[in-house]
Amino acid sequence: MTLTNRLTTFALAFTLTTLALQAKEQEILTEYRLNGIGNIEKKLDKSLTATSYWQEYLKDKDTSFGFLESYENILTCDKSQSTLAVYKKDKNGKFTLEKEYSAYTGKMKGDKVKEGDLRTPVGVYDIVDKITKVDSFYGPLAFVTSYPNLYDRYQNKTGQGIWIHGLPLEQKRDEYTKGCIAINNKNIECLDKNIDIKKTVLIINENALEKSVSKENLSLILSNIFAWRYAWIYNDLKSYLGFYDPAFKRFDGMNIEQFKQYKTRIFAKNETKRIRFTDINLIPYPGTENLYKLTFHENYRSDSFRFSGRKVVILKLQNQKISIIAEQ
Repeated sequence: MTLTNRLTTFALAFTLTTLALQAKEQEILTEYRLNGIGNIEKKLDKSLTATSYWQEYLKDKDTSFGFLESYENILTCDKSQSTLAVYKKDKNGKFTLEKEYSAYTGKMKGDKVKEGDLRTPVGVYDIVDKITKVDSFYGPLAFVTSYPNLYDRYQNKTGQGIWIHGLPLEQKRDEYTKGCIAINNKNIECLDKNIDIKKTVLIINENALEKSVSKENLSLILSNIFAWRYAWIYNDLKSYLGFYDPAFKRFDGMNIEQFKQYKTRIFAKNETKRIRFTDINLIPYPGTENLYKLTFHENYRSDSFRFSGRKVVILKLQNQKISIIAEQ
C-alpha cells in the first residue's frame, strides 16, 4: 500500500469515527432534551457494568498489584525472606521498587490466628497511625497497622498492636518479633520521610508476592461491582442480594438472613438513590485463591439517608460472578 493510500485509509477511518461520535452525541442530546438526565444516567450506569469497558480502561494500566486508584505507595512484606519492600507510583502510574529493607517478623511461621501466637499476620492492611512517642525498645517511631481487619474479624482472629517499628535504642533484642515487622532505625526514619500513610497499603505474604494480577479477572470483578451498584441504585432487590454469599457476615455481626430482611425494608421504600464509587482499590488477598479486598469511597444520597465515607468489602470470584462475604 502506498503512502497516499495509507493516508487516505487513515483519513476515512478518522472521518467515520468522528461521524459516529457526532451521531452518538446527537442521540444523547436528543434523549436529554426529551426525557431529562435520568434516562441518560441510567444508560451510563448500565454501561459501567460491561466487562468490555473495563478491559479497555485497564489496557494500559499497571495492575501488578491489582486495581489501585488511591494508593501511591505499596509496602510488601515477604516473611520467608524477612524483607519489607517499598513500591512507589511514578509519573506514568507504574509502581516501581524504591527500597527493600531487611526485616524481623514473628517468631512462629504461618498466619496470625490469636493473641500471643507470635505470628505476623498475612493480609492487606492500611497504616492507620504513626506513633513517635514509643518505648525505646521500638526505636524512634512506629507505624500502626489495621490488624485485625475486616477479613481477620470475619475469621474470628484475635490480637492487636501489629506495628512496623524500629529496633531498640538501648536494649538488645532477638532476631524475631512477637508479630510485628521491625526494620533498623535508619530505615524506619527513611520510610517515614518517603510515604504518606494515608496513601499507603501494606501487603503481607508468607512468600514473595506475585506481581501479575490478571486484567481479565479485574475487568470481570469491576463490571460485577458496578452491576451490584446498578441493582442497588435502581431498586432491583433480587439482583442486589444475588451478589451476597450464603456465608456473608457484616462488620456488626449481621448474617445473610438478617441482612436480607434489613435490605428488603430499605428497598421497599422505592426511593430515588444516587450512589457514587470513587477511589476504588481492588487487591487479591494473599494466601487465598480468588479472594479480593475491595475498598472505595461511597457517596450515597436518598430522601431518607445520606452517607459519605470509606467502604470495605471482601469478595470472591466464582463462576464469573462476585460473591460478597463481608462488608463494612
